[in-house]
Amino acid sequence: MVSIIITYYEVFVAKRPKHSKSVDDPYAERESGQYDNPIASREHLLDQIQQQGPLSRRQLLKQLGIKGQQGREALRRRLRAMERDGQLVFRKHDECFYIPDPNAMLSGKIDAHRDGYGFLLLADQEDIYLNEREMRQVFHGDEVLVTPIGRSRRGGVEGKIEQVVSRAYRHIVGRINRETQGYFVVPDNPRIGQDILLTNGVDGFDVDIGDYVTVAIEQYPTIHREAQGVIEEVLGSALAPGLEIDLAIRSFDIPHQWSEASLAQANALADEPEEQDKIHRVDLRELPLVTIDGEDARDFDDAVYCETQADGGFRLWVAIADVSHYVPVDSALDQQAYERATSVYFSGRVVPMLPEAISNGLCSLKPEVDRLCMVCELQIDANGQVSQQQFYEAVMHSHARLTYNEVAEALGLVNKPPRAGLMQRLQGLLPHLQSLNALYHCLRQARRQRGAIDFETTETQIIFNADRKIETIEPIVRNDAHKIIEECMLCANVATANFLDSQDRSVLFRVHAPPKEEKLENLRLYLGELGLSLGGGLKPEPRHYQALMQQAKDRDDAHLIQVMLLRSMNQAMYQPDNEGHFGLAYPAYLHFTSPIRRYPDLLVHRAIRSIIRSRKVCDQVRRVAGAKAIPRKNIYPYDEAQMITAGLHTSMAERRADDATRDVMAWLKCEYLQERIGDQLSGVITAVTRFGVFVELEDLFVEGLVHINSLGQDYFRYDQAQQRLIGERTQAAYHLGDSLQVVVVRVDLDERKVDLELANSKAAPRNRSIKQSKNAASKKSTATKRSKSKKSSTKARVKKTTGGRAAKRKTTSNARSTSEQPVETKAKAKAKAKAKDKGKAQAKATASKKTNRKAKRKAS
Repeated sequence: MVSIIITYYEVFVAKRPKHSKSVDDPYAERESGQYDNPIASREHLLDQIQQQGPLSRRQLLKQLGIKGQQGREALRRRLRAMERDGQLVFRKHDECFYIPDPNAMLSGKIDAHRDGYGFLLLADQEDIYLNEREMRQVFHGDEVLVTPIGRSRRGGVEGKIEQVVSRAYRHIVGRINRETQGYFVVPDNPRIGQDILLTNGVDGFDVDIGDYVTVAIEQYPTIHREAQGVIEEVLGSALAPGLEIDLAIRSFDIPHQWSEASLAQANALADEPEEQDKIHRVDLRELPLVTIDGEDARDFDDAVYCETQADGGFRLWVAIADVSHYVPVDSALDQQAYERATSVYFSGRVVPMLPEAISNGLCSLKPEVDRLCMVCELQIDANGQVSQQQFYEAVMHSHARLTYNEVAEALGLVNKPPRAGLMQRLQGLLPHLQSLNALYHCLRQARRQRGAIDFETTETQIIFNADRKIETIEPIVRNDAHKIIEECMLCANVATANFLDSQDRSVLFRVHAPPKEEKLENLRLYLGELGLSLGGGLKPEPRHYQALMQQAKDRDDAHLIQVMLLRSMNQAMYQPDNEGHFGLAYPAYLHFTSPIRRYPDLLVHRAIRSIIRSRKVCDQVRRVAGAKAIPRKNIYPYDEAQMITAGLHTSMAERRADDATRDVMAWLKCEYLQERIGDQLSGVITAVTRFGVFVELEDLFVEGLVHINSLGQDYFRYDQAQQRLIGERTQAAYHLGDSLQVVVVRVDLDERKVDLELANSKAAPRNRSIKQSKNAASKKSTATKRSKSKKSSTKARVKKTTGGRAAKRKTTSNARSTSEQPVETKAKAKAKAKAKDKGKAQAKATASKKTNRKAKRKAS
């Protein structure tokens, strides 16, 4: 009994803060001089909480002897201000204030969801959930400190933002709109849920409602106050040609303006290599190196030449533009190149990593001109294995600028005769091209024996007319000429990786980690329902993936099986720790062949030069007599920590570029389909979710959603294992890979979404967009961007995450959920409502009969 009492005391009494006798505030005189109605100083409040532990406001009122409404309100304001400034944190579960512990805070970046909530992304533990209120004060990508405060209703750990360490956006792109309190901008990025109030309105700018602008942020949002900014740039209306690229560049924060110092440095360079730069290099100008690229390529950073050896082997030269010679470490050009990290290729436009004077001029391996290059010379045996490799600085003279199609025609790789004059132009080069083709087949055989995964994906290109209006969307056709160059580049990259892996240099490897266990489990469930299996158990190898693809190549759903295999894999990234490349089945791999457009390649070139220009004995490099040694600190002053940072940054920049190009492609495809609303088209189901199926339209390569409400008058369940939706009453099923006839019913350019319906569907029709001009559609979309509420207070606008644009997102979200909850269609909901109404009517009738009986009794 005694032990029970002690336990009760320890749990329910001892942990409560004691209300000790009030201590005089040592700063009371200062507070009295500043305020008419002084309250306890911040220092005194902190001392009380420091000494006694977390205290509630009621406990503080009692502790400080505060009475009366005026005193209580003053304390509330003081505590709120201290909470705002990060001196105190309020805990919901016990309603106490406590002093935040910096060591207990977690640092990370914000991952915002379009529905208003978000997460703190953590590398080595569970992400922290942040509710809509917390998310009001941050933008997607902001770096913050967060304190965990308990479990959320979603089941995960919930947190409270203590401090914003750095902001992801200084500028935001969006559309002009207006309400009673003034002009504001609705961000184009759906992950930014807060509107930006324009403090100066649109004064000085010729803009209309719905026009796109860039806003400079002057005041970032807080929980109680919206973000504010001023117009910095007018991009134009939704009809402006090329607007989609301008939007993507700014929405994804892609650096696109050159600093004055970098332009001055680029302009100071000569148009052609200086004669003094050509000395102390291996002279390859007589070697018939050629470039082979696409029809519209403008920057040529690689050239190749191949000879067949008497023993059946090959000697391959891969010459790469020597960008590192012109871009010194930590120069203005280098800083700009690092910030951009990659060139970004849009339809008809490029945002280059280096100024065009370098990328398209001085460093581009143009035909019939001298260029500086870094060379990887390889001896390859008849089995496709590199037996010897050597790296050196050289000067070259490209003998021809060829295209993939020209090479394919000349070598008979396509079912098309060579174009007029081609064979005459290539008369002296044809034997070398044939050697390249023979090497390709040798390397492909080695690839198959290695078990590397060989995905065949379909990329698309937009064909514009003279007014930059879309004429067609076409697939990019790859022929064996593409693969010849691809195998040569892979060979050079692997040789470079093996070389640098043996040296005392920290470099960026291109790492592709094996699939994670969770993704493998989902993949095996899917394959099992198709009668297929992936070998390798918990640790499959690339050869297991390739064997499965070979097994399924003749199936009708082979393309979709490949998509599922791709989804099971991790994304490749740059890092100094060499962990191999899973997809290519290489123990070491990096990027060496594109320093004009990729910063990691430029770093690799510097690492190679630092070895060539050192005094270290190395049989894998070739030095020219008279070439002076250069201190490593001047060429390659990087350590492990700097490489880790560079790897994270360049990986991020690569994803940023991919996201931006996908966004532009989605915009263009939606714009194209706006003119085809109401058209019936063929398509294939490419994804199944609990709320419907995604269908890729044949010949257009555009994906849209057939919502579950459009599938028929039935109650559909999502079967994740078999990737299908199946009706309970009719047993109608929609599987991944099924062919459908669909009708385009709505295109949302702002959300980059396409809504489809089944052709001849008997389901209740959804809201169908009337075929209209793009301008009308644009204005309508802008008008519906916000809630129709007539409240004009700032508080109402700040809380828009639960209404307006956020509410629209919640009703139209196409996020691919993996939940297995059954989904209720309109038919089922209607039946339930009808039954409910019938029940109410019966209850009402019963109550009426009872009332009549009572009335009769009273009357009698």
